Amino acid sequence: MSQSKRVFLSAEWRDLVMLNYEIEPSLLNRYVPPGTAQDSFKGRTYVSLVGFRFCDTKLLGCLPVPFHADFDEVNLRLYVRRKEGSDDRRGVVFIAEVVPRRAISTTARLVYGENYTCLRMRHHIETEEFGKRAEYQWRVGGQWCRLSAQTAGPPKHPQEGSLEQFITEHYWGYSTPRSGGCLEYHVSHAPWQVWATTTAGFEGEAGALYGSELGAVIQRRPDCAFVADGSSVTVFKGDRVQ
Repeated sequence: MSQSKRVFLSAEWRDLVMLNYEIEPSLLNRYVPPGTAQDSFKGRTYVSLVGFRFCDTKLLGCLPVPFHADFDEVNLRLYVRRKEGSDDRRGVVFIAEVVPRRAISTTARLVYGENYTCLRMRHHIETEEFGKRAEYQWRVGGQWCRLSAQTAGPPKHPQEGSLEQFITEHYWGYSTPRSGGCLEYHVSHAPWQVWATTTAGFEGEAGALYGSELGAVIQRRPDCAFVADGSSVTVFKGDRVQ
């Protein structure tokens, strides 16, 4: 089947705030799908809390969905890799994802087995003369949680071999459906430019969505934080892997 016939959705991913935390690998073992292994950067394991804008979203690459084309997402992710012949595939596993549209969360759970939650969300993006401020909020119970960053200087492509390159250049997604096993799907996009940040962090109660152990990690100061400009993205239909 041609790649065009296997497109699940296309969209623009924009203004990605990426907070990255070094973490003890044993805290992530339960989230690693069978057939994959945790990925690391220079021997260190990371999770990322990421907020961004979905824009101009189309199912099957061509079908706009009324009232669901533009929305926010915040996700907590870890990094894995899987060998497929001579191909070393570096991918992402989503621990939890938040969106503001119930139809989106339901579809993602059914098609990919992803752990989506539907909550009220809002964002604020402000472009300034010498930087950008980006903020994403989502309401858990009666409280707003906030993910934010302030940038400085112009954006540029990450340095070869840098942590920023490691974080942004994972082009596969993996999940564990309720029926078990491992689902693999390809995510195609151009390399992103990134801004360095002067301030960045999370505020709010993290334990309700992520559990006490991961929540404690997220409430620390991130070990690395940056904002990526984003690009057009194509998500292909998934395949079960052994």
